[in-house]
Amino acid sequence: MAYTISDTCLACGACIPECPADAIVEGTPYTIDEGKCTDCGVCVDSCPVEAISQA
Repeated sequence: MAYTISDTCLACGACIPECPADAIVEGTPYTIDEGKCTDCGVCVDSCPVEAISQA
């Protein structure tokens, strides 16, 4: 998996509608389902606290 979500995630939901593969899993913090993630990186730009990064 190329992207991870850190503990700084606010669970604000900004990334969920941006993910074309529906790979974001709600929780605290959110996680990325590596089986669904296509490594597109769209979620990175949508995060207001920069909690999503490339692993």
